[in-house]
Amino acid sequence: MKIDRLIGILSILLQKETVTAPELAEHFEVSRRTINRDIDTLCYAGIPIETRQGTGGGIRIVSGYRVDRTILTSKDMQMILAGLRGLDSVSGSSYYGQLMEKLKIGSSDLVSGNDSMLIDLSSWYKDSLTPKISTIQEAIEERHLLTFDYYSSSGEGTRTIEPYYIVFKWASWYVWGWCRTRKDFRLFKLNRMDKVRKSEKTFEPREVPLPNLSEEKVFPKKIKAVVLFEPDVKWRVIEEFGPKCFTETEDGKLLFTADYTDIDYLITWIMGFGEKAEILEPKEAREKVRSIVKALQKTYGR
Repeated sequence: MKIDRLIGILSILLQKETVTAPELAEHFEVSRRTINRDIDTLCYAGIPIETRQGTGGGIRIVSGYRVDRTILTSKDMQMILAGLRGLDSVSGSSYYGQLMEKLKIGSSDLVSGNDSMLIDLSSWYKDSLTPKISTIQEAIEERHLLTFDYYSSSGEGTRTIEPYYIVFKWASWYVWGWCRTRKDFRLFKLNRMDKVRKSEKTFEPREVPLPNLSEEKVFPKKIKAVVLFEPDVKWRVIEEFGPKCFTETEDGKLLFTADYTDIDYLITWIMGFGEKAEILEPKEAREKVRSIVKALQKTYGR
């Protein structure tokens, strides 16, 4: 992982007076271009690094600089440990637990023991999620192709990708990589992936754009939904869309308006409320619900 490599590079630079880019590239088994990007990242983070060309040159930290742990406050350390505990909840190894112990050594004055934030990123799917994340991490670090069965609204099939990032967003886990079927970068949801395996084949890393995870990009607003809810499901509507997504009518019902991405997802969500919700717009969704109700009457009216 990149963060592990950055910490490793910083550790080497703090121990050695000078080191060359080829030496770092060989040590971390990455390209010189990757090392150069890592050095730029460390510089942006405020680490004073200088490089010299020619005989006797190399990469070094400016003389006199040291990492001062006292810049961390107790709150800083609590937030770091909370983040590590969150990662540990989906880890298949003891790495993050060991890292937390290392941070606590010599920092007892910064760790009060009164944890106020507990994060579990595994949700209900830890048994299936942890091995997937572990396999994907290995494939990313070792530059191996990743193959898996994938299930989506357009069908199911086997995909092979060049994996680059593991992403946690919208309360779910994803992998971002170059899909060899679609010939483009794609975001794949881990819960829709099965039989995830690391291929023996390796790949040459390409220039990778960071995934655009904005709602406008991933969930474009195509549909204006207008729904009338009964008052006793107000808590469910607020849980999903917040307290400002509706206005109360004179008879106490909730007039809900929102932009939605997909009409089928809208109908599925509304049907979950049963008779407590009525779609007013769009008319297409209203007609689809009427057809579903007729089909249900045939199924359950036998």
